[in-house]
Parts: sequence; structure tokens; C-alpha cells
Amino acid sequence: MKEYCWAALGCGEIARQLAENMKKWGKTLYGVGNRSYENAVKFAETYGVEKVYDHVQDMFRDDKVDIIYLSTPHNTHIKYLIEALNSGKHVLCEKSITLNSHELSEAAGLADQNNLVLAEAMTVYHMPLYKKLKEIITSGQLGPLRFVQLNFGSYKDYNMENRFFSRNLAGGALLDIGVYALSFARWFMTETPDQILSQVKFAPSGVDEQAGILLMNKQQEMASISLSLHAKQPKRGTVAFDKGHIEIYEYPRADKAVITYTEDNRQEVIEAGNTDDALLYEILDMEKAVSGGCNEMHLEYTSDVMNMMTRIRNDWNMKYPEES
Repeated sequence: MKEYCWAALGCGEIARQLAENMKKWGKTLYGVGNRSYENAVKFAETYGVEKVYDHVQDMFRDDKVDIIYLSTPHNTHIKYLIEALNSGKHVLCEKSITLNSHELSEAAGLADQNNLVLAEAMTVYHMPLYKKLKEIITSGQLGPLRFVQLNFGSYKDYNMENRFFSRNLAGGALLDIGVYALSFARWFMTETPDQILSQVKFAPSGVDEQAGILLMNKQQEMASISLSLHAKQPKRGTVAFDKGHIEIYEYPRADKAVITYTEDNRQEVIEAGNTDDALLYEILDMEKAVSGGCNEMHLEYTSDVMNMMTRIRNDWNMKYPEES
């Protein structure tokens, strides 16, 4: 496989994990750009990055760059996605990939037009555990899916100016943590939900602080999701079938699941991959897709999830300043 040059736009915690995971694979991140040039220089010194860009556009114009990992605040994604894709760069973008389905449709259209890979860095789609579980389910040994139940609760500083609660930074539980839960549900459901009900509690800033979501598709598979940015909950997912149920803790980067069989309550532990290597699996799948191999980036699932989140926020009549 060709050696691809990666550049990171944004040098926060996710970019640090990216650089560390690339080192595990014997690769080095080629370039980095950031709103603060000084922070980008420090990042480059720490991780041995060759190129630091004075301006973001210099990254897009650099012929050596093949793939850009975009980890800036998600209300800036569409601007950078358009520039990167118009410059011929493949893009792996942090969740939430865009603010809404209209933005994602525009970006996906550009990727198709320029024969590029565009993907969301959704760990659920790349962890080996989920691929193994999909094989087990496809084999039929658990029978048809009936119900998915998900919790995700964080306790964030109740500061309406931070990125979790600020409308100007596209804060709120749905785009920050709900995207994981919805992606998990979509991974296991045989088709996208067409019936969606929800309730929301707004923070003083006007973004969603807490939400409950119910989903059902035409196969009558159902899902229930509870989210909160100000009440800690376990990151727990349960997937119930006729012949057994799967339980997964810390599901965004899980490497272990327990299947309990309905007939005799027998339990089977399924283990695959390593939580610490979550970004490495994304890198490997992205490079495989870019090389023309099997594309396992699942933009179709990303699109389904974005359509759900857009519909839910429309029901709440909640918009960000960029959408007004």
C-alpha cells in the first residue's frame, strides 16, 4: 500500500491521539495547522511533525498532503471540508462531521465529484469488536433484533461559554455525545429509523443539555437513548435479540462485549481489538478506502445519523447561529 501523508487541522486532544496512534504503526504525522501557530509549533516539536502551516489554506495547497484529519470545532467543519475537498484532499473529520444534513450533503457531493473519500471519525464503525459482533449477528445465531438501549451521560462544568454549552460553538448533548449513541443504534439496526420521538431539556444558553430519544424503523426494531451533559451515566449499550442480548460498556471505544443467551442464561465474552488503538483502526480503514480497497468508512450510516439529528433538532426548533 502507498505511504500516505497525513496532516492534522487542529492540535487538541484528538490530534494528540492521532499522532500517538500513527507512531504505533511506525508512521509520523506529516503536517499540522491550528488557529494558534504557537500551539501548532509545540505540537510539532512533541510529535516530530515535519510541517507547520502559517495559514490553514497552505495545508490545502500542499501537494504532499493526501489525507487531512479535521478536529476543529464542529461548527467550522463545513468551511474546511469544502476547501479541503476542492483542493483534492481526502478528509477524515471528527464527529459531528457537520451541523446538519444539508451541510453533509454538500460535502458528500464535492467528495463524489472529486473522487475523494470523505468520512466521519466515528470509532464505533472501526473498532474490531463491532465488526466481530456484526459477523455473529449476520450468522443468525441471535435471531432478529428487537430493541437497542443506550445511555451516555457526562458531567460537564456548567459554564455557558464552554464548547459543551455555547450556542456559538455549536454546543449541546446531541452533536457532542448523541452522535455516538445514534451511530451505535444505526450500526445494529437493519435499516434507518423512520419514526422518531424525543424530549429535551435546554441549558440556559439554549442548547440541549439533556434528551430522551425513541426510534423505530419499518422492521419495527426500536431504540431508546438517554443523553445528558450534566448528569453522569455509564456509557452502556444493550442490543436485544430473540435468542440473546449483547451488553457493552464504554461503547464508543469498546473492546469487550458480553452475550447472554435467552434459553439458558449462558454468557459468552467477546473480545476484539484494543480500546487504546481506536484511532489506529480509523487510520487503517481510511487508508484502505483511499487506496481503492474495501471502503468501510460507512458514510451512508453517517448520513443516516445526521438526518436523524437534523430532524430531532428541527422538532426542538433549535438552531445554531450559522443555520439562522
